[in-house]
Amino acid sequence: MEAFTKIKAPACPLDLANVDTDQLIPARFMKEPRSVGYDNFLLYDLRFDAKGDPISDFVLNTDTNQSCKTIVSRRNFGAGSSREAAVYALVDYGIRCVVAPSFGDIFSSNSVNNGLVPAIVSEDDCDRLFAALNGKVREMSVDLAEQTVSIGEVSVSFDIRPVWKKKLLNGWDDIDLTLQEAKHIQSFQEGYFSRFNWLSSFKTSA
Repeated sequence: MEAFTKIKAPACPLDLANVDTDQLIPARFMKEPRSVGYDNFLLYDLRFDAKGDPISDFVLNTDTNQSCKTIVSRRNFGAGSSREAAVYALVDYGIRCVVAPSFGDIFSSNSVNNGLVPAIVSEDDCDRLFAALNGKVREMSVDLAEQTVSIGEVSVSFDIRPVWKKKLLNGWDDIDLTLQEAKHIQSFQEGYFSRFNWLSSFKTSA
């Protein structure tokens, strides 16, 4: 997984609350292999009409937002089911960070394990970021180490769990994080089998 430190990239103002995982990727696309590109399914029912044609006034379809790498949205982003494919759709589209006042818990965890930063800001700071984007400033800077996001002259801090921050800064998933403790795990295992040597036969046969 690619480590995340700082980026400065085009930002899209998705001024919607409660964007759930079924909106991020509708269930009917879940049968498709990821190799087809889940970016094609991102927010599909908001981006396209019944004929499959782009809805011209949807924010992600405008010329200024099609190449966005960051999204500013409203509260409860990623609510709903636990489908990791919702994160795949964002990541495959090229999104590296979503900023919102709150996120679905499972969505946040899935995001971190796929290199996507779920940056939590206050409602007031979210309003400030939207005002800056509506002023036609289209780039947002994200500094994970400092936990700040900036659009033009507007700079706000964001919250993220320390362990998630550590994983993102190092490009670690849960397995990588566990492997950092390999020496301690080995030491515990050796001590455990030494104290309970009757288990050694199971250890050998395994």
